[in-house]
Amino acid sequence: MTSVPKPLKFLRPHLQTLKDVYEKMKDKENKFLLADIVSLLAMTNANVSGEVPESLKYRLLGSKEDIGNWGHEYVRNLAAEIGTEYHRRMEQDGEGASMNDLMDLVYEIVPFHMQHNAEPEAVDLLLEVERLDVLLNHVNDTNYARTCLYLFSCANYLPEPEDATVLKMAHSIFIKVGKMPDAMRVALKLCEQTIIEETFNACTDLGIKKQLCYMLARHGHPLKLDEGPCEVPEENLDTLQNIMSNSDLTKNYLTLARDLDVMEPKLPEDIYKSHLMDVRAPSGAAVDSARANLASTFVNAFVNAGFGQDKLLTSSEPADGSSSNVSWIFKNKDHGKTSAAASLGSILLWDVDGGLPQVDAYLYSEDPYIVAGGLLAVGLINTNVRNECDPAYGLLYESVTKENASVRIGAIMGLGLAYAGTQKEEVSELLTEVIHDDTAPLEVVAFAALSLGLVFCGTCHEDCVSTIVQTLMLRPEKDHENTFMHFLCLGLGLLFLQRQAEVEATLEVAKTLPPRISEYLQTVLDVCAYAGSGNVLKVQSLLAKCGEHPEFEEDDEWIADPQSVAVLGVALVAMGEELGSDMAVRAYDHLIQYGDAAVKKAVPLAFALLHASNPKLDITDLLGRLSHDSNEEVAQAACLALGVVGAGTNNARLASQLRQLSSYYYKEPSCLFLVRVAQGLVHMGKGLLTLSTSHSDKALHSNVALAGLIITAFAGLDMKHTILGKHHYMLYYLFVAAQPRMLMTVDEQGDPLQVSVRVGQAVDVVGQAGRPKTITGFQTHNTPVLLAVGDRAELASEKYIPLTPVLEGVVILKKNPGWVEDMEK
Repeated sequence: MTSVPKPLKFLRPHLQTLKDVYEKMKDKENKFLLADIVSLLAMTNANVSGEVPESLKYRLLGSKEDIGNWGHEYVRNLAAEIGTEYHRRMEQDGEGASMNDLMDLVYEIVPFHMQHNAEPEAVDLLLEVERLDVLLNHVNDTNYARTCLYLFSCANYLPEPEDATVLKMAHSIFIKVGKMPDAMRVALKLCEQTIIEETFNACTDLGIKKQLCYMLARHGHPLKLDEGPCEVPEENLDTLQNIMSNSDLTKNYLTLARDLDVMEPKLPEDIYKSHLMDVRAPSGAAVDSARANLASTFVNAFVNAGFGQDKLLTSSEPADGSSSNVSWIFKNKDHGKTSAAASLGSILLWDVDGGLPQVDAYLYSEDPYIVAGGLLAVGLINTNVRNECDPAYGLLYESVTKENASVRIGAIMGLGLAYAGTQKEEVSELLTEVIHDDTAPLEVVAFAALSLGLVFCGTCHEDCVSTIVQTLMLRPEKDHENTFMHFLCLGLGLLFLQRQAEVEATLEVAKTLPPRISEYLQTVLDVCAYAGSGNVLKVQSLLAKCGEHPEFEEDDEWIADPQSVAVLGVALVAMGEELGSDMAVRAYDHLIQYGDAAVKKAVPLAFALLHASNPKLDITDLLGRLSHDSNEEVAQAACLALGVVGAGTNNARLASQLRQLSSYYYKEPSCLFLVRVAQGLVHMGKGLLTLSTSHSDKALHSNVALAGLIITAFAGLDMKHTILGKHHYMLYYLFVAAQPRMLMTVDEQGDPLQVSVRVGQAVDVVGQAGRPKTITGFQTHNTPVLLAVGDRAELASEKYIPLTPVLEGVVILKKNPGWVEDMEK
């Protein structure tokens, strides 16, 4: 109260007297001034419902002098009362309510807030009175950053379509102040192709355009630069297309690996570290079991991913002292050979020119399983990378129509991986024929639907949607019992990923399908459409579904299947923002205690989706407990989830936890296999890769990466028929989400540039006063550096200026013209 003038402090008890005097007063000028004083004193009175708030009422009757003279607190109070009065009038008179007097006041308050570092309050007021468009005129170079940060954060907590309105406002502000990388981030969050194209075209600076290409490549949303709305001049086409197609990904990744000195290939045994375990394994000569070899295949594939060399498949001298190295593939049985041959694709990940010749030999093998693996390897090599020669389609399209089901699945899955997110029409034409084919086995059709879902993920592509819906209607009744029917539904769901209300029409169609798949499909569509939206109402309805306890006979277990999807759905919807994901974890605690078996087995996989490559202590402990669960399905899901949660982190605590698990399960081959896979995932890319779908300071979720994780989670819901059955190669879908977790700085020509950066834990500074520090507990390193989930980097000196404010992935730096060398000293 010290800042309140003494006379006003003593006038407070006489407020009613002043009001009475005001009513009787005749002198116009003095009456206006008295109204101002009454308005200020009425701040301390509680509002009466159904009436105009007093402070606001007297302000409107007052002298209309500059509002700022009465101080911040008064202006904030008025802003709150304007919101109350606005809603009262709307309820009373509906759309026809007169708001002119209120709006005049709003036009006074907003500039005051914007000039006095109270941008969040200005935004709140304009949201209350539904006039956000006013904001654009009051934003300038000094206050745009705080305003947009607040708008961007608000969007997570607003219902549709208000969230899109807020984001579009942020986009317009960034365009107005010429901050194109920020505008592109908002455009990607909005997920609207036209806005993305407009933003790209609005950028005139070549350096910033290159940075936008890096961002689009990381998000898995490439644009066509040689034709169409985003056509660029011939002289810049090659440079920009090269960046947009991710062609340098393998080069940058290997530069990072050399810098950190991790090029040496690793054997699965280097990961298992059996010598550190209590020896409980059976004594005697080591038995070469096919299941153990298959586990080693996956561990080798994950650990040496992208390095181009390993000790099982590519090295000249054999790993185990045997005569030939090709024999590693033949140490696996039947379908195991498919995964073994495909693992070469993961070792040569992203290296299109150097990798395809090495895989070529497998495509001419006599053994159909090896051919299938070779085709899958071609897809893996081309994952997230575009090549102007487009080799993947040429190598794969003929095999899609072959006789052998394994070969067809290899080719179809290869196409899905190679063209994930590219919306390539030729793939759609090829795969819709497969889906329409009544004679094709259901699993081939299901993989074709998944590949379509990946290639056209989040596009609502009409032909693909109608094809899959027709097939769901026409497949014979007995097919509905097959697990792969669920993947057909998921393929349809992926087409609507993050599209929210656009799924409504297809949801109505889903209600007309046979009961066995109708509710399942509705849940899948709902979950995919609202993924990453943070929509609280959706989370509530999904939790209500999880809490049901349906009664069913022994043969009717399918009735509970939609519940498993709903559990995953809570994670998918809540992953959009921090608060929601913390709340989801608490909800899962209750589901573990009170849920049915179908609910319980999905909980570990939901944790994996929420915390991919982010091994928080409480989550790994919880999964550790679940991995010893008496229900086999829960334990298996938890083993796999541990791998995804720790993927690419080299987390030592998790590694020792998994070693203990492997000795605990030494007699159970299924669980042991999953523990081995998890060990491989934790050391994925020797700790240089991440499976996290979020990037740009957790602001964006890559659709394509999310689709890869969702498919793996769905496969985990029925391990017996997928990962632990003949389709273990579904684990390779994880590579769609794999990205180097690095910060690499390059100059304007694209050559690596070593600068020192501070890397620390990111701090949320939304709406904080002044210029708060954005990272805490930092260490200073030279680039390239590794960034964990939740880390943020900033340049240690001002010698260079980054072309994007978020330092992640590849960042272009330009010299600071105002920099003087002596400034460091």
